[in-house]
This record gives sequence, structure tokens and C-alpha cells, in this order.
Amino acid sequence: MSRFFGEIRQAGYVVNDIEKAMDYWSRELGIGPWFYNPRVPIVNYRYRGEAYEPHNSVALANSGPLQMELIQIRNDAPSMYADFLKAGHTGLQHVAYWTDNYDADLARLEAQGFRPVMSGEVGPRGRFVYFDTEYHPGTVIELSEVAGPKGKMFDLIREAARGWNGSDPVRPFPDLSKL
Repeated sequence: MSRFFGEIRQAGYVVNDIEKAMDYWSRELGIGPWFYNPRVPIVNYRYRGEAYEPHNSVALANSGPLQMELIQIRNDAPSMYADFLKAGHTGLQHVAYWTDNYDADLARLEAQGFRPVMSGEVGPRGRFVYFDTEYHPGTVIELSEVAGPKGKMFDLIREAARGWNGSDPVRPFPDLSKL
């Protein structure tokens, strides 16, 4: 457990082929089912202070309490994911900590010297921020708000993984507006 953030709740992997990655993780590692969104609707996205329109595909599954995230970038919008790939890396790009008190946690972390690099929102009360903390690949830190529908979706994904028998390994993202 981190004394600054609490438990790591998610491990985020940047991949070149998300379909192959979901197949590998489900078939070879037995992790799933994967909830897949070919175009995550990110609003208010910013990278190093500038606004862009990213097109990312994302798949989420759980291994016990730890959520696994697969990310494939689909356009040339600047991002920490693109930086990671341009540096010649694939694989673990970030670890995420979840919060239901986003504003207070963000203010506390900024006061401790953490500097936001990339941020946006996925659904209501689904803000996220990545900090400029990469000292080696896989050490970027994400703070992710889970107080609203995104948190309910994460609960649904975790529950689907319990006792998963390998059937229906790739499923669509739940509709956040209905959670």
C-alpha cells in the first residue's frame, strides 16, 4: 500500500494491438472477461496544458481486486501513452489509484509536488489525471475518480471476473448513462 495514495487499484498496459492483447490475457492468462470500448468518450482532455481530441480503445478486466487496463491509441493526439510508445516501450505504463474525493486528493498531491500532465473525464464524476512521475517505464501514476457511474462500472467488471469460466471473453462496455 502506498502511504501517499492507498492501494493500487489498476495496472494500465499500452499495447499495439488490443484485440490480440485481450485474446492473450483471456486465453493464456485466464483473466477476463474483458469489457471493451473501441472509442472511449473522453471529454475535457488536456495534455501538457493543451486541449486535444484523443481516440483510444480501452479494455478492462479484473484479476482479483486489481483491475487490468489495456490501451491502444488510435490517432496522433499527444498523450503519455504516445510518449511511452515513442520511447520504444510497450506494456505497463501506469498504476492507478482510485478516489471518491477527487478534488481534495488532487489538491493534496499537487501540494506534495505532483504535477499533472494529462487529464480528462469519462462520464459524470469520472475525472482522471496522470502525473509527471515516470522515472522508469510503468511508474506513471494516475488518480481516477470513481464516485459516479464509472465507479459502478468498475464494480460490475470486478464482479464479472469472479468465477468467470472463460466464456464470452470480450464484452462491450456497460452504458455509463444507465449505471
